[in-house]
Amino acid sequence: MELHIDKISDLKNLAAQSGRKKLVLCAAGDEHSIDAVYDAYRAGVIEPVLVGQKEAIEKFVSRCKDFGQFEVYYEPDEERVIRRSVEMVVNGQADILMKGNVTTAALLRGVLNKEYGLREKRFLSHFALFEVPGYHKLLAITDVALNILPPLKHKVRIVRNAVRFFRKIGVEKPKVAALSAIEMVNEDMPSTIDAALLSIMQRRGQIKNCLIDGPLAFDNAISSESKKQKNIPGDVAGDADILLVPNIESGNILYKAFVFFADAKVAGVVIGAPFPIVLTSRADSEETKRNSIYLAALSVKKV
Repeated sequence: MELHIDKISDLKNLAAQSGRKKLVLCAAGDEHSIDAVYDAYRAGVIEPVLVGQKEAIEKFVSRCKDFGQFEVYYEPDEERVIRRSVEMVVNGQADILMKGNVTTAALLRGVLNKEYGLREKRFLSHFALFEVPGYHKLLAITDVALNILPPLKHKVRIVRNAVRFFRKIGVEKPKVAALSAIEMVNEDMPSTIDAALLSIMQRRGQIKNCLIDGPLAFDNAISSESKKQKNIPGDVAGDADILLVPNIESGNILYKAFVFFADAKVAGVVIGAPFPIVLTSRADSEETKRNSIYLAALSVKKV
């Protein structure tokens, strides 16, 4: 199926057209996650698997009229809940892992657990896709949730994860803007040096299937007028698909500014594993949780 996504709302129909994917909700014990999962089930996007402690799940049975159709596993404690959930996606019994009423750290420890989690070492990063009023296309930010102050070698992996994921959802050669506070290399600002090196690495074929430019200030990356005023060459400035942030603080601030000041719609997933992980914040709306499920489902390619 050829994908063409202009708006976040397109994710729902496109995901439904691609067929139901099996989603495991780990620690299914909070109403917002269960409601989002139920809505995605009714939309024809997923087949839910609920894993959690019996008393926590049964509090919300009445919210799902089709609860009897769901696959449900009761486990006595959080450790067993995480293990069962992770084993299902690692072993190919499910396609998507979703965080429920459990901490991010605990869930990711399970995913990376050498005994029952990923058998080979993987680099995980967060990918957030935005529909921002005033911007002419969808725009991604990475990484706003996992990697705190990534060195250059980790930024390379973050970019590769994001590019690979973007290609799965229909953008064959995304434009990556490596952000800093200015558009010139300054040895006192390490992020400008990393950005310039990433740009050179892409031009020399070390990072493939994308265009990278940097350093770019935020306005240069997303405004064609700013690009023109500052006489910045190239195809990335003013037309970025992906914003690579220099650290988690700047990414987190930008993410929340988009949502709370720009009224942006967003979907976010953790990428880099063989399966997408829907890992939303407690502060995220139910709509964001639904959109994140749709984005994860759309990225899953059935053999």
